[in-house]
Amino acid sequence: MNSPAVLRRAPVLKPLALATAISLILPAAAFAADLALPTVTVTGARFASDPSLAPIGATVITADDIRRAGAADANQAIRKVGGIYGRQSLDGSPDFGLDLRGFGSNSSQNMVIVVDGVRLSENELSGTILSSIPVDTIERIEIMRGGASVLYGDGATGGVINIVTRRSGKGRDRASASVVLGEFGLRELRASGAHSWDKFALDLAASDIKTDNYRDHNEFKNRSFSGGLHWASNGTRTGIRFESARQDAQFAGSLTQAQFEANPQRATSLRDYGKLDADRVTAYVEQRLGAFDLAAELSHREKAVEAAYDFGTLSVSKYDSRQNQFSPRLRHLAPLGGMLNEFVAGVDLIRWNRKTTSAWSLADATQKSKAVYLRDELKWDAAHNGRLSFGARHETFDKATADAMLSSSESSKQSRNAWELQGSIDVMAQLNLFAKAGSSFRVPNADENGFRPTLAVLKIQQSDDLELGAAFKAGSSELTARLFRHNLEDEIFYDPTANGWGSNVNLDPTRRQGVEVDASTRIAADWKISGHLQHVKATFRGGPNAGREMVLVPENVLTARLSWLPAAGHSADIGVQWVDSQRYGSDFTNSCGARIPSYTTVDARYARRFGPWELALSGVNLADKQYYSQAFQCKAGIYPSDGRQLKFSARYDF
Repeated sequence: MNSPAVLRRAPVLKPLALATAISLILPAAAFAADLALPTVTVTGARFASDPSLAPIGATVITADDIRRAGAADANQAIRKVGGIYGRQSLDGSPDFGLDLRGFGSNSSQNMVIVVDGVRLSENELSGTILSSIPVDTIERIEIMRGGASVLYGDGATGGVINIVTRRSGKGRDRASASVVLGEFGLRELRASGAHSWDKFALDLAASDIKTDNYRDHNEFKNRSFSGGLHWASNGTRTGIRFESARQDAQFAGSLTQAQFEANPQRATSLRDYGKLDADRVTAYVEQRLGAFDLAAELSHREKAVEAAYDFGTLSVSKYDSRQNQFSPRLRHLAPLGGMLNEFVAGVDLIRWNRKTTSAWSLADATQKSKAVYLRDELKWDAAHNGRLSFGARHETFDKATADAMLSSSESSKQSRNAWELQGSIDVMAQLNLFAKAGSSFRVPNADENGFRPTLAVLKIQQSDDLELGAAFKAGSSELTARLFRHNLEDEIFYDPTANGWGSNVNLDPTRRQGVEVDASTRIAADWKISGHLQHVKATFRGGPNAGREMVLVPENVLTARLSWLPAAGHSADIGVQWVDSQRYGSDFTNSCGARIPSYTTVDARYARRFGPWELALSGVNLADKQYYSQAFQCKAGIYPSDGRQLKFSARYDF
């Protein structure tokens, strides 16, 4: 669980968020047939796109980058290689809360995760679970920072992380099996494979993960399986995928500062636990008709969650939710007056419902959303790589809740528009300048509306987004810098000072602004160094807290990695991350006499290949730093981060 839900809702909703809501993988690949258009290698406007129309200003993590860093899953790859700041999960899972552009404890609600261009985010206070994605199936990860609500809708203010999976085809059969053993009782078993014949392709993957974790009473288990059958011929591609996951977790609870200093591994809850079962099936079809591409996905997900908390007596809560998604769209990609024009139009239809069973609630909630979007991009002047795009989206949301126990019900309808304007140009052979402007939004979800201070539902959050950037590339050296600003109205956030006990509210006007820098260079034939800097000022710009800092946002995060990849099958990688101090989660008035301390962590990996075998030794937090990134009260409500852990892995490629 990546959100401090314990502080966002009354006890009736606390168990629902603390039991992690796994969002499974939807690898419905956007695959273009080999017709008269350029080779497809990158994803663009929710379609596989011409390489010259790669997302403007995006950071791309390749499969080689992931393998060299020894990342165990997509979440770890995004943090280690992409330099994205992540907070320790509250439930002991390996899914850290990822934070693009300083949205603090609401970061997962201000960022959209997609797999092969298909949105995974759901209408709940929970982060997308990435640890069940087999790392061997990932071809690359694209990190697109900044507002992207035109294509991805609700919650895409901080940005979008798009995970692109490998595609099976003739001559691309593969299989692998691996085992990882480590401290704190860690055991990971993973296997994956893909085979193709004639026009069909089949892929399967399974994993079984168990760990006692660093803290007491924090055991975590996850078992997952995924499989897909695909068919492609003459510009048509269709297929079906099934994903299943089963998760069990023990919750260690929070600590005060004194308890943390005495023993960060101790547990304050000895009976709290959570369970989750989730299944998803997705069917997709894609068709090329002349200069047009047509595509659609139909997805059905079912999820059952159980959580128990000790309030003197053990209180158990359960809920079952279902979600259906249908996303048809089309693209026209063709020359236009000496330019290359890409026009995309689509519809997103989502229906979500949830039933709750507990001693204090029988609440049911539903949400239906309908969206239409258009986007057009022109590319001209091959010498200067000029690009200009404009897009718009309109979306409506119908919400309803009913609680038979409380004899209460309510319904509401909300709508919002989004737009974006982007452009880029090569001012010289090695230097590209780009700019983005637009408006993005986030809709209050069922959990947030379930614990609010007013009779009216929370307003939709809106952000006016602006970004200016430059990308320099010379040989093996690359440097990208971005200046950004997000002016937000009605930001949705848990305010611990509201009504004296706290609730979810629309905040007074806020702002996120700062600079991001990504750099890499090869310092020798076998050595590569890379670095990432995020500097963000998150402040109130109106109301009684005007000028004060937002909570749980480090002003600076700096990540650096050094990689060694010589011949003879050796590889090594070492990384350092420094995270600045930040305000405690309750310190809206900036009156707490202390801050969450800054910290530095070091991780490393050495691997050696022997034919089809790869043996590796890796470690995280090698200096055994005692620190924390989650704390929701002044010097209290602390969830300690993991201590040093060494791991040994063995992998065999068939």
